[in-house]
Amino acid sequence: MNSKSSIRLSHIFLFMLACLLFSCNLFGEKTIEKPEYKIIIPIYGNSWLINEPMRSDEMITETGIRGWSQESDRLRTNFRVEKTGLIQIAIKAKVVSGKSTLKVTFGGKSKDISLSNTEFEIIEIGSFHVEKIGYQFLELQGIQKSSTEFAQISELLIGGEVTSGAVYYVKDDFYWGRRGPSVHLNYEVPTEAGNLRWFYNEMTIPEGNDVLGSYFMANGFGEGYFGIQVNSETERRILFSVWSPFKTDDPNAIPEDHKIKLLKKGKDVYSGEFGNEGSGGQSYRKYFWRAGTTYRFLLKGEPSENNSTDYTAYFFAPEIGKWELIASFRRPQTQTYLKRPHSFLENFIPEMGCITRQVRYTNQWVCNSEGKWTELNRAKFTADATARKESRLDYSGGDDGSFFFLKNCGFFSDKVTFDTWFSRSGSGKTPEINFSLLP
Repeated sequence: MNSKSSIRLSHIFLFMLACLLFSCNLFGEKTIEKPEYKIIIPIYGNSWLINEPMRSDEMITETGIRGWSQESDRLRTNFRVEKTGLIQIAIKAKVVSGKSTLKVTFGGKSKDISLSNTEFEIIEIGSFHVEKIGYQFLELQGIQKSSTEFAQISELLIGGEVTSGAVYYVKDDFYWGRRGPSVHLNYEVPTEAGNLRWFYNEMTIPEGNDVLGSYFMANGFGEGYFGIQVNSETERRILFSVWSPFKTDDPNAIPEDHKIKLLKKGKDVYSGEFGNEGSGGQSYRKYFWRAGTTYRFLLKGEPSENNSTDYTAYFFAPEIGKWELIASFRRPQTQTYLKRPHSFLENFIPEMGCITRQVRYTNQWVCNSEGKWTELNRAKFTADATARKESRLDYSGGDDGSFFFLKNCGFFSDKVTFDTWFSRSGSGKTPEINFSLLP
């Protein structure tokens, strides 16, 4: 081979090597020349201000991210994939004026991107590799800006191998999608248990799980619910409500003969009406209960006069050391004992749908109209429409030895199949309650 041929071969080799290097991005992943973004994820239903979730509604609007001015703000958009491999990511974004630099993080790897376009455009972020199926997130943080805002962003776009499998995110009903899935335990009652007059439960919120916006419901029944809430940084409640037999979300629309009647209530207990998710009678006591402490709940339900049923709720805090009355309500047009004993966990503040919370339930019992106790050791896990329509898949529940548990929100990847039955080991120890001494 002569020297000229060697030079030509060397040039060809160097050209091919340069092409190979330029075809790879900073993260070592091969980039397709013209990315095809198959999935468009709305910012509004799937994003949170992760460093201060309660400020999310200031910046994450129905049209996307607006008013983003603080460098400390970290904006995270979540979605779930069922296939590993190459993922290509872009955002639809613009600046108000000037130029901005953003830090972009995915899968633990970060890079900076610059924006100077004042009309919405698709801004390519790059290609990454998804190692595990489950929830993923893209995080954005502002570094520099010459305007009052870092950027306005309306959509996250993804393509690549991962989009050949299922991709889950909130597509509609954004209010419920942002709240996250509600999860339930439906306790199995043996047929020989008879007419259920009493339902007893013990509940513990593990430390660190008392997340703002949580309702940890202990004693649910066919016509209402009884549990504890985190309402603000300084306020927590014991909540007991009974639905009216008249179906409406407006309590003012309930006819007088279908209204829930308050029979009695405990000290410092508020009583009134509620709406929006059905309507009826509501009671609550402000009480700063603590995570890591086991609280006891006791509910009574029995037929009363004139085709009605009376429901009464009692709460036992170990730091107080006695049963206390929350309230007693009479439900008209109803004649029954307790039905469908269950528990549930929900988040009622959409801005807090990005935080995981968990609850444990131990020692469930029912007592019939003849005074016979029956322990409830089996429960079926179910979830609400947000979970069943696959808007959010961050839900779980089950058993762990002597207790059942529920878990939701926060975009964890492990989940439990709907309608799965779980069993806990029974204590065999009947609750020690002197009914005659209850207030």
